[in-house]
Amino acid sequence: MEDTKKKKALCVSEDEMIRQEQFIEEIKQINYQKEIDGKTKMLYHLVTLGCQMNEHDSEKIAGMLSKMGYAESDDAKNSDLVIYNTCCVRENAEFKVYGHLGELKHLKKKNPNLIIVICGCMMQQPEVVKHIKKTYRHVNLIFGTHNLHRFPELLYNAMDSKTFLTDVWDINGYIVEGMAAERKDGVKAWVTVMYGCNNFCSYCIVPYVRGRERSREIEDVVNEVRTLGHNDFKEITLLGQNVNSYGKDLPKNITFADLIRKINELPGIERIRFMTSHPKDLSDELIYAMRDCDKVCKHLHLPFQAGSSQILKKMNRGYTREEYIGLVEKIKKHIPGISLTTDIIVGFPGETEEDFSKTLDMIERIRFDSAYTFLYSKRTGTPAAEMGEQVLEEIKKERFQRLLGLQNKISKELNGDFLYKTVEVLVEGKSKTNENFYTGRTGENKILNFKGDKNLVGKLVRVKVDSVKTWSLEGTVLGVIK
Repeated sequence: MEDTKKKKALCVSEDEMIRQEQFIEEIKQINYQKEIDGKTKMLYHLVTLGCQMNEHDSEKIAGMLSKMGYAESDDAKNSDLVIYNTCCVRENAEFKVYGHLGELKHLKKKNPNLIIVICGCMMQQPEVVKHIKKTYRHVNLIFGTHNLHRFPELLYNAMDSKTFLTDVWDINGYIVEGMAAERKDGVKAWVTVMYGCNNFCSYCIVPYVRGRERSREIEDVVNEVRTLGHNDFKEITLLGQNVNSYGKDLPKNITFADLIRKINELPGIERIRFMTSHPKDLSDELIYAMRDCDKVCKHLHLPFQAGSSQILKKMNRGYTREEYIGLVEKIKKHIPGISLTTDIIVGFPGETEEDFSKTLDMIERIRFDSAYTFLYSKRTGTPAAEMGEQVLEEIKKERFQRLLGLQNKISKELNGDFLYKTVEVLVEGKSKTNENFYTGRTGENKILNFKGDKNLVGKLVRVKVDSVKTWSLEGTVLGVIK
């Protein structure tokens, strides 16, 4: 019988972190000497594929590299160190990595001293590591998701070795505190509250590459957010594969709602977001916390994946179509005006036209503000990959286009509800699509572009919405709130 007593997740010891700091200092001295000899700064080029968890892991890698004396470059061609932080959730991400590795072979011939590192979720798959070692011998170092904290030691060894180094841990991983993250944004920050996943959705490889659920101690999360507030960050997004499971593995009786309420009291932080939420674990307590806490944004990302209960069962999602609809009705009742976004998979094995029509019906019934839509793709090692009744690619693509057309229509209609209204926007910086505009988001996670200047970055401003598009709004700044 399984022991039901909660146990604290294993934490990396302080001695181990001190040891890694020593390797950071060793590399710093090596790079300093190279800088003197070559009269040029040592450069790294870091490419991140995948989710926000991967992005945040890359911030930690960048933080360590900065302490080692490296500067970032946006071009692999002039870099001394190239790192790919990989994703394996979708097949396309893996193909991109292999394509980039092929290109790097030519760079390695021109610069034999170039160090190439591959890390992240993709490296937790033994068959992938085997393929890279066989096909891409110009790679210097591979490591996985569970030993990110050992990157300084691994890099030091790779710098002094002519052989292909691999260090991938096949365990659930540790909780690592005290790793410096290089956050470029300055306004918004990701904060991981837990690692891993226990849900084993039949299409998903995450539990196999990220391990079982491990929650950080609530004091550690709160202290990190408090520091971010002191450093003028205005918005934080709490991250986890399923944040609603936060605290279930901790010895104390702590819930995600408890964490939200504590963070809401911290000075400096003006906005709180979180993702991702699993519908089966979203409690009434969390809904009430979202309702009561003034800093929690009126936006919830709640993946439903498929509108058919039959398909949801095959996906091992743990809820029915009716239960999801009931949950959304409860959320909208307690938090009027909340913006809902979701994930949807098209063409899961066994999906019939009737099943798909139920997905379309869900979209029309709930009216999501936006949806991340994906064609189902096989992931080796998952139950769904072995299922019969795989849907033909042409059918998946045709359904995908129908779904996209419907969702785009609804997204623009919902954006239309904001026309001529005055909304609160956190200014994030220059617009990526129009150099004459600045951009920010409303509490409902609507992108809003407007004319402004750099002095507005990091400020909460009032903006009157003048026009709407499918994916964004445009407006005029009326004044600064704070």
